[in-house]
Amino acid sequence: MKLKEIIRTLEEIAPPELADDFDKGRIGLILGLGDDVNKIAVALDANSYVIKRAAEIGADLLITHHTLIFHSINIISKPLADSLKTALENGISLYSMHTNYDRAEGGINDVLATRLGLRNIRAVEAGRIGEIEPCSSAELAAHVSDCLEAPVTYSGEMRRISKVMVVGGSGFRSEFLEIARKNTVDAFISSELKHDILRSYEDLCLIDATHYATENPGMEALCPRLRSLLEIDVEFIDQPSGLKAVDRKSEKSKAETCTEAGKESSRKRENEKDSLESMLEEQSRNQIRSDYRRSLGNEYRRRYIE
Repeated sequence: MKLKEIIRTLEEIAPPELADDFDKGRIGLILGLGDDVNKIAVALDANSYVIKRAAEIGADLLITHHTLIFHSINIISKPLADSLKTALENGISLYSMHTNYDRAEGGINDVLATRLGLRNIRAVEAGRIGEIEPCSSAELAAHVSDCLEAPVTYSGEMRRISKVMVVGGSGFRSEFLEIARKNTVDAFISSELKHDILRSYEDLCLIDATHYATENPGMEALCPRLRSLLEIDVEFIDQPSGLKAVDRKSEKSKAETCTEAGKESSRKRENEKDSLESMLEEQSRNQIRSDYRRSLGNEYRRRYIE
């Protein structure tokens, strides 16, 4: 299939005009290397791992949410050089769909809201608002963690949450949170929660579900759409962030349990050691007695012969 035909479809899915102003020049076809495309790879990031993997599976086009080069550069780092080298040597064109895909129908935020089971979903600036069965902050945080299979952190203890706003990626920004307040939202789900935001919006339950987990589902969901629309081979490249959360209290309890178990194991080893030493000592004494008896017997036999 011709690359320009694929681009036409991608722009229908995520119109470039939906993008934020800062995305101008950073979305669309970033690197065009060939007119014919037989296989497409889709991923969240255009990093060295993903581009190398795209080369391994024989992709001619890599579509990502985050572009390879976001900020202007004067110095090319080795990882960037390696990524460009891999793309150039393997003829992999690069295409980015960022904030335009966040806002697009069926894009990042729609997929996130659906994945979390929100009902009566409606679009607002950069996000989605929907309803859930009433639950507490802790229950909602656990639900989000289960749905996205990711560690989450949250603030704002609330007993009853029924209206939720979601923004994929780094959405903890005042302008978005003010929209949440205006719409009487109980909880706001996004990523990269900062201290000043946490303090300024203590009236809301704020759930940080990580950048990767809030955006990756949208890119994965793009694959079947492209297969259906383009009738071409499309493969998703997943690269989990590797982030893990530690609960201080539970980990402390585990540590104490491990410490106690370690002490018990140490006591057991000491007891086994003492038992072994006692056994060896007893065996040594018995050997001495046996040798002594033999020597006495030999002496008696000698004297008898004489």
